[in-house]
Amino acid sequence: MKKLLSVFMMGLIGSVTLAGGIVTNSNQSAQYIRMLARDVSTSIDAIYYNPAGLTQLADGFYVSLSNQSIFQKKTIENTYPYLNEKKYVGDIAVPAYPDVYFAYKKDKFAIGFGFQPNAGGGSAKYDTGLPSFEIPYASLPATLSDMYGAGFCSEYSADIQFNGSSIFWGAQLNASYKLSDIISASLGGRLVFAKNTYEGHIRNVMIDPKHPVINPSGGLMLASDFFTAAGNAAYAAMTSDQEVDAEQTGVGYTPIIGVNLNLGEKLNVGLKYEFRTKLELENETRKDMVVPQFIDGAKIRNDIPALLSVGATFKVLPVLRVSGGLHYFFDKDATIEKAPGVAKDIDGNMYEFSLGGEYDITEKILVSVGYLYARTGVGQGYQTDLSHSLTSSSVGFGGEFKVTEKLSLDLGMLYTMYTSDAKNSSYTLATARVVPYKETYNRTNINFSFGVTYHF
Repeated sequence: MKKLLSVFMMGLIGSVTLAGGIVTNSNQSAQYIRMLARDVSTSIDAIYYNPAGLTQLADGFYVSLSNQSIFQKKTIENTYPYLNEKKYVGDIAVPAYPDVYFAYKKDKFAIGFGFQPNAGGGSAKYDTGLPSFEIPYASLPATLSDMYGAGFCSEYSADIQFNGSSIFWGAQLNASYKLSDIISASLGGRLVFAKNTYEGHIRNVMIDPKHPVINPSGGLMLASDFFTAAGNAAYAAMTSDQEVDAEQTGVGYTPIIGVNLNLGEKLNVGLKYEFRTKLELENETRKDMVVPQFIDGAKIRNDIPALLSVGATFKVLPVLRVSGGLHYFFDKDATIEKAPGVAKDIDGNMYEFSLGGEYDITEKILVSVGYLYARTGVGQGYQTDLSHSLTSSSVGFGGEFKVTEKLSLDLGMLYTMYTSDAKNSSYTLATARVVPYKETYNRTNINFSFGVTYHF
């Protein structure tokens, strides 16, 4: 039973991450959604993707506002033989995912400010809980039958619900300077404000022990009542109604450097390195489990890994531009804990590569399309029903409409296809019997975006 309490609601940040690394969100503009290859951007979203590229803007002041609506469904399948349900579905809804950018360019100098959700940004809802929550309760009939004889207990039920949300806001400031006609450089940083919330309950845990005195009818009864009558106070407490209501908050800082290489009229290259963000989250707990999981005031590390991105844009024709990018996340160097002092297992680093193109239909209208492949490196030791990372392929498309010389609108849509992953595991009953099972992870994701940019 204590195994339930050691995993309850931990690892939320991995469960609501939307695009990018195991923690990092890379979907930071409407232009990204419609193209997916923005590492060499020389538009206002270069504030995030290619800070040194801001020097390529025309002189003046820029403002850009965009929003994404993201809908993701996670599916966990588990073959543990005593579970009533074999499939658990979690819905993540992010109707409002805003990005705000301001930039000023004058001669060789540019400065940019951005405000965006750099990690998290959604809420996960599991109306029927998760396998890791339910397996200890599902094991009660088998455990009691092992102890008292075959058929002593055969059924269970429980009301289990879990809701979690996570948002890591980032306020970013960059300064860029054109060192020559070829080279521009940037220096900046991001202040990250992190907040996770956890709410959930386990109620009305029922079992049907065939006990001639405690439960002569042999029907379902409260497990806590049975264990109280049987003199097992520990199991009575752990099967009683329990709730969690807790928050985790913290602040971190990310140094960012960048270089843009303008190699003639047709080729542009961008490089960016984001250093690791050391982030420590502190618990503020209002309700907790019988065995506390969110000790009030306790702290847990949840670093954002360092990121290196390299990209290039080539002008194939005056109306056609092709871009590509490579992103490498230094996941193994980050400290990401599943409990205070207990780091998650991460075997290797994640990488992505992207390819996208833009075509000018007219002077006012362009269309774009893009593809992104993300290869996770975490390994099976990292994967759980709460926190898992999957290899994926994404396609995006959309367009831009220049309403006037100063005002432009962007529309985009993105769809992500995930490669399911699975791992073999086991649960040890209180009677020391080991029960093996297989757990499979999958999900779907769709994203819609709209943005507006104005050049004063």
